[in-house]
Amino acid sequence: MSLPSESDLSSRAAAAAAACGVDLSAAGGAQVGRSPVNGLPVSSLAWSTPADVDAAVARSAAAYDAWRLVPAPVRGAVVRRFGELLREHLDDLATLVTLEVGKIGSEARGEVQEMVDICDYAVGLSRQLFGRTMTSERPGHRLMETWHPLGVVGVISAFNFPVAVWSWNTAIALVCGDTVVWKPSEQAPLCALASAALLRRALVDAGFSGDESQVVLGDAAVGMALVDSPAVALVSATGSTRMGREVGPRVAARFGRSLLELGGNNAAIVGPSADLDLTTRGIVFSAAGTAGQRCTSMRRVIAHSSVVDAVTDRVAAAYEKLPIGSPLDDGTLVGPLVNERAFASYSTSISAATTSGGSLVVGGSRVLDADARDAYYVQPTVVRMPAQSDVVHTETFAPLLYVLAYDDLDEAIALNNAVPQGLSSSIFTQDQAEAELFMSAGGSDCGIVNVNIGTSGAEIGGAFGGEKETGGGRESGSDAWRAYMRRATNTINYSGDLPLAQGVTFDV
Repeated sequence: MSLPSESDLSSRAAAAAAACGVDLSAAGGAQVGRSPVNGLPVSSLAWSTPADVDAAVARSAAAYDAWRLVPAPVRGAVVRRFGELLREHLDDLATLVTLEVGKIGSEARGEVQEMVDICDYAVGLSRQLFGRTMTSERPGHRLMETWHPLGVVGVISAFNFPVAVWSWNTAIALVCGDTVVWKPSEQAPLCALASAALLRRALVDAGFSGDESQVVLGDAAVGMALVDSPAVALVSATGSTRMGREVGPRVAARFGRSLLELGGNNAAIVGPSADLDLTTRGIVFSAAGTAGQRCTSMRRVIAHSSVVDAVTDRVAAAYEKLPIGSPLDDGTLVGPLVNERAFASYSTSISAATTSGGSLVVGGSRVLDADARDAYYVQPTVVRMPAQSDVVHTETFAPLLYVLAYDDLDEAIALNNAVPQGLSSSIFTQDQAEAELFMSAGGSDCGIVNVNIGTSGAEIGGAFGGEKETGGGRESGSDAWRAYMRRATNTINYSGDLPLAQGVTFDV
């Protein structure tokens, strides 16, 4: 495996950022960003301070006063223009995603395509922010609900989807009449600056100030300044469960709203009737894609005892053929872990699994050569487990898959549900009754419940999110837009009289 040089990556990053409208000479500073592709510096930027966050929120709040009064379809037209710019610069943004977080080319382009897709969705939504009209118990009265812009939305995003998750929030927030302040992952500042530059261009070209979208770069202290700001109406935060435990109470303490998308420990049940060819493909992509660093990555396979050996053998054989290497190279399917800390977690979990009785089936090692000294490429790993021990209950953000056996579907569903997280789940089966049970109230307790596909690969049109320690929030499609608006219940009296509800009399 041959990795690119520091100068090669830095020049590619600078060119892609400049194409999107980012002047790195003006954004320069002392904070060095390292690429997981080779572990070497790829950027040097200035980080924001908590005072900078306050200033950004103030600008956003000032812009909100005007933006909320703009008709929603006009706001939608700005988002449509943003989507057009994303199409024009898809390859530039994808390059930055690869360089800063290590995604292979097709996955990086797919992430930017998600940004395009949510813009298309939000444009349609801008004409469908519906309220209901309800019948009144009082004669000559009408009840209805109206939806109004909420305010400033703070978005905190994670490294593994450095641009898509921000766009999910931002496209919908903008058409709902909100303004946005974004604190991206420290791992992907160039992705954020480039995305924000394109959105600012769309806003300014349409005659708006551009302050409707703000970016603040920095570490946890910067994020917490955004969390604690009383002017931020909604904090939408994506990250670890640990992070969510800090963010949620702090927002609640000031009576703000939070939308949390946290950890996932996702399982697939494989029934005795499953199509094993389809099952194998679904498992391998969900478990090894993005080097296991999606919140929806498959962590557990719960296979019927009649097929567990065959499933394990098929997945192991596929893993042994997966091309591991630089995500910039054509043909690579598994790129690097994001950093040394991720590698340490991967190694520790494998050790804990084998100590608790697990059997290493395939993988388990770092892929090394002279060029990869500061980068962390690992073999996707399968461990057969005798039971769902503590290590299996803990999410490891790496390509580490545990395989367990079951004899009865109720047992399998119990195993699926017996972890603290509740994001995504799936079942592979040709038995309709099994599929229906898994999707029923007595089935999976996750926010995403799939049949005959893996746990990853959510589409824009469906609400994305999970239950339990995953946080309970919903982003993207369906009625997720309601989280970004406030609801008013209106009563209109056109009777000329004043009857009271519930038959109350109060004559004066």
